[in-house]
Amino acid sequence: MDSILVKGNGALNGVIPIAGAKNACLTLMPATLLSEEPLTLTNAPRLSDIRTMTSLLESLGVEVSALQDGKVITMSSHGTLNPTADYDIVRKMRASNLVLGPLLARLGHAVVSLPGGCAIGARPMDIHIDALSALGAEIDLRDGYLDAKTQGGLKGAVHEMRFASVGATENFVMAATLAKGTSVLKNAAREPEIVDLVQCLRRMGAEIEGEGTSTITIQGVTALRGATHPVVTDRIELGTYMLAPAICGGEVECLGGRIDLLAAFCEKLDAAGISVTETEKGLKVARKNGRVKAVDVVTEPFPGFPTDLQAQMMALLCTAEGTSVLEEKIFENRFMHAPELMRMGARIEVHGGHATVHGVEKLRGAPVMATDLRASVSLILAGLAAEGETVVSRVYHLDRGYERVEEKLLACGAHIERISGV
Repeated sequence: MDSILVKGNGALNGVIPIAGAKNACLTLMPATLLSEEPLTLTNAPRLSDIRTMTSLLESLGVEVSALQDGKVITMSSHGTLNPTADYDIVRKMRASNLVLGPLLARLGHAVVSLPGGCAIGARPMDIHIDALSALGAEIDLRDGYLDAKTQGGLKGAVHEMRFASVGATENFVMAATLAKGTSVLKNAAREPEIVDLVQCLRRMGAEIEGEGTSTITIQGVTALRGATHPVVTDRIELGTYMLAPAICGGEVECLGGRIDLLAAFCEKLDAAGISVTETEKGLKVARKNGRVKAVDVVTEPFPGFPTDLQAQMMALLCTAEGTSVLEEKIFENRFMHAPELMRMGARIEVHGGHATVHGVEKLRGAPVMATDLRASVSLILAGLAAEGETVVSRVYHLDRGYERVEEKLLACGAHIERISGV
């Protein structure tokens, strides 16, 4: 099993290209199931999660080909499709549940295993079930599988979610594109990845309004066509690399970055003493002067502070001047990185959904273990600013969501290398 060796060595300077969004691409890929014509995605990230979704789609009968070293993905669902998404693939990645809505819409039947993914708390499927049931689906849980059927196809409906679930919003919207009549989803999630999905579906011939707001209206059509669509910039990778010069010092330009993707996050950086400047090519990030200041953070659905940047932000605040409080309101059990940061000399107290971070002057390198995707990169960031060497193990989590981390950080002067497992 591979690990990452990081040596703290001061400021970072340079340019980091930001990849297409993992979470957007994993949502866009199942959309191919809605049409017999090919769907091509450009600016696709080259990640293990994308390979997992490719395997899942191929198991359903989709033809998938990758071009330009994986940055262009072409998919075709013109043949006979298999309605069953097996546990052996679905267990590897929670986004696998996003085939449920498209399969129901296209075939009227779907059998999808309950999903897996990072161990960061319960992310219940009942919100998905309620949303699709509103469209007329009959869904039973049998032997760990969701067995979903329709009588005469899905039908438009008005549904209000009890929580603004991103995945349930995506499943509802995709399913409703082929439903009979008009569908309205209230308390819909507003994330940029959902906006990106709607833009792609619209290119495919879907009639949708309201993306980016809490109410999305879908007028069902009889069929969707093929399309080519560029995957939106990965705002979580963007925020992660914006934190690198914030933690280590120096100045880094993140190519493709946009403030509107991370407005709440940028506000917190400003309060902490980090300058974020728009350029012609992206965002330039540097400390304003001296030590970073403590700030309080509350994770919320978009447009609030992203839960997927909480672990990385904690790494920054470990050496901030003062005491910070981080409140996790999206997922329980998402402070598992805190004990690993404490191994590096951080002073952190966790009580339920709150973590109190007392800033220290310096972190120390140590052997640490990644517990999930975002925690893994938070430990790398901490290691970049720590004295001595840090070895991060179990980095298979990292490879699920970050494209060529070592290469991008090396280009900015970091001392980082991958150690291959034996």
